[in-house]
Amino acid sequence: MAQITAALVKGLRDKTGAGMMDAKKALVETEGDMEAAVDWLRAKGLSKAAKKSGRTAADGLVGAAISADGKTGAVVELNAETDFVARNETFQTAVRQITDLALTTDGTTEALAAAAAPDGDGNVDDMIKRLVATIGENMTLRRASQIKADSVSFYIHGAEAEGMGKIGVLVGLNGSGDLGDAGRKVAMHVAATAPASATVADLDQALVERERQVLTEQAQESGKPANVIEKMIEGRIKKFYKEVVLVEQAFVMNPDQTVGQFITDSGAELEGFVMFKLGDGIEKAEDDFAAEVASMTKA
Repeated sequence: MAQITAALVKGLRDKTGAGMMDAKKALVETEGDMEAAVDWLRAKGLSKAAKKSGRTAADGLVGAAISADGKTGAVVELNAETDFVARNETFQTAVRQITDLALTTDGTTEALAAAAAPDGDGNVDDMIKRLVATIGENMTLRRASQIKADSVSFYIHGAEAEGMGKIGVLVGLNGSGDLGDAGRKVAMHVAATAPASATVADLDQALVERERQVLTEQAQESGKPANVIEKMIEGRIKKFYKEVVLVEQAFVMNPDQTVGQFITDSGAELEGFVMFKLGDGIEKAEDDFAAEVASMTKA
């Protein structure tokens, strides 16, 4: 049996992120075998993560990053249970590492989860499970996306640290010259207005048909002739496009022009955009954390 030295414990802590006492116990249980101790901790971490996996993870951080050549952008949402974790340095480091890694994958969440972990141990999914064991909250790599263009810019709203916050937006522009500033301004606009699509052609037709149905019912109540009603509907559909389609929207920094006009005036064409809003669409039980604290005080 190898001697359990402070250096050995520190080495295991650095490799796994486990607490000092957990690292020491793992080495004792495995008679000082470092690799076996790593496996022991991972097994315990998995067990610990499984107990927490039923709890809602709707907080956390959205991270964004741009490649060195400025032509690839990635955005990632890593969820946790409470907003306290968003201020945790260990969690922020993980978000930064995973977001940077997302620049090198095919842009899908599945590929990112299966990619080799930045800390060199297993894949990203394994890394997150170790993070669950270390920090003590359920965590989920909810989604990831990527944009490639001549110039990619990002904007973070509600930043907790550099490149991460509550809302992350990527904008890809094609063209010549310095498009970074224009892209960032468009990204800020996207964060403010949350458009449903980049262009009319990209808009979900099911969404358009639902809107058309509502507008049709409203117009029919006017009692006007069918040909007049049809013109009313088409006019209102165009107004709808101006509300939800990025290039049709009035630019927040200059409402006298559309976003599409601003992009054209900047000598660019829009490749696309991605917007992640933290916890968007997740139903969160607001009393989960409060109930847990209350139960602990009664124990």
